[in-house]
Amino acid sequence: MLTIFLIVFPLIAAGFALLAKGESVKRIAFLFALVEFAAALYAIFQFTPGPAPQFVANYPWIASLGISFHVSMDGISALLVLLTTLLVPFIILSTFGNSYKNPSAFYGLILVMQSALVGVFTARDAFLFYLFWEAALIPVYFLAGIWGGERRIQITFKFFVYTIFGSLFMLLGLAYLYNQAGTADLDAIYALNLPAATQSWLFWALFIAFAIKMPVFPFHTWQPDTYSESPTPATMLLSGIMLKMGIYGVIRWLLPVVPLGVAQWGTTAIILSVIGIVYGSVIAIRQRNVKRVLAYSSFAHVGLMSAGVFTLSPEGLQGAMVQMLAHGVNIVGLFFIMEIIYRRVPTRELNQLGGITQNTPNLTVYFMVLLLGSVALPLTSGFVGEFLLLAGVFRFNPWYAAIAGLTIILSAVYMLRLFQGVMFGQPNEQTALFSDLTLAEKATLIPLVVMVFWIGMYPAPFLKLTEPSVTELLRLVVR
Repeated sequence: MLTIFLIVFPLIAAGFALLAKGESVKRIAFLFALVEFAAALYAIFQFTPGPAPQFVANYPWIASLGISFHVSMDGISALLVLLTTLLVPFIILSTFGNSYKNPSAFYGLILVMQSALVGVFTARDAFLFYLFWEAALIPVYFLAGIWGGERRIQITFKFFVYTIFGSLFMLLGLAYLYNQAGTADLDAIYALNLPAATQSWLFWALFIAFAIKMPVFPFHTWQPDTYSESPTPATMLLSGIMLKMGIYGVIRWLLPVVPLGVAQWGTTAIILSVIGIVYGSVIAIRQRNVKRVLAYSSFAHVGLMSAGVFTLSPEGLQGAMVQMLAHGVNIVGLFFIMEIIYRRVPTRELNQLGGITQNTPNLTVYFMVLLLGSVALPLTSGFVGEFLLLAGVFRFNPWYAAIAGLTIILSAVYMLRLFQGVMFGQPNEQTALFSDLTLAEKATLIPLVVMVFWIGMYPAPFLKLTEPSVTELLRLVVR
């Protein structure tokens, strides 16, 4: 029942948000999000390390078709549920300095999206997984389309077309698997022994959908525009949590279901991922818009996660798990830093910023910590995941690892360039009177900075949480 509570409670919260009036909806949404996080923490503390799913709820839904409301959490799911419920309160808190038209709908959509994301990470039924997968798309579409920038209509249309295109391929693959298994239950689908030729085309049917969501090169062209035109809370949801849906889909629904397809096409997926690492990093260096720098940074980092997953090594998969957590914390914090700057100086162009650090010691420190976590400095959150991911890629192919390792150098180039352009230099007319952080802004950033050091210095609790499930998953893949 705990898993069902984590899915249903944000929907109830969204209902209360829709009934609220004025700015009070912010506090209501934040309090409900904190309750959801507390429930997720309770689940983590009650979690017994092991490969078996826990907090299982399995009820017939459409019994005549073999479809059930089957949800549960293993270590992989639990970590991503924790990430989702951790970040949403901070995303809501980060909006306290802004005012949005129709705030009830704005915060209600954020909570609905949280429900769908938890559903994606806990579903054990193919139909249910697809339902939550599509449900997560709808709130972010409206968040970007209604509260986005000037080009929001064409950008959200492009985003919608891309994701629906990928979802149709996934629906085709899941429908075939359902037809073969006679049920939508994940365990029955795992038990299928499909011929190699069938697994080959199923690999692409599923991979395209997941690659678009991550995104992986060359399925990424929707991402920079959507990130830059969406309101910052929607961008945080997209980059901090939603892209993890794609990586999770690969881990849960691709690797164990079509292992022969992975054996045939996994190297191709790694090559595409490595290309994306270098391409995204080089493009990030050339950007002048701060949100687009972070968008391409996210694209490059997810390429390394994808490459690590397809190595089918314990290091690669464990690295991807801890890096998903670290990346979520880092990127949400960095996008919030950019939002803080935009509130005071309404521009996102690097050439119109500079000299901010002279008046903002607190902002400077928090910005630098989050930046160092993003470039994988030892003892910060990004280091552990990137080290494990590169170790997994190196075990698979040292040349691929050498190219993928460029992400450390290139990310330092574009992130330090971003920091220098925003914070250093002489202040201009707009930045001369820049004020330091408010109490609400500190309340958002301090816990994220603490997480940067916690993950970097003591990642053992997160690695122990996922290790049994990763080991069991690899057993299914190499069966």
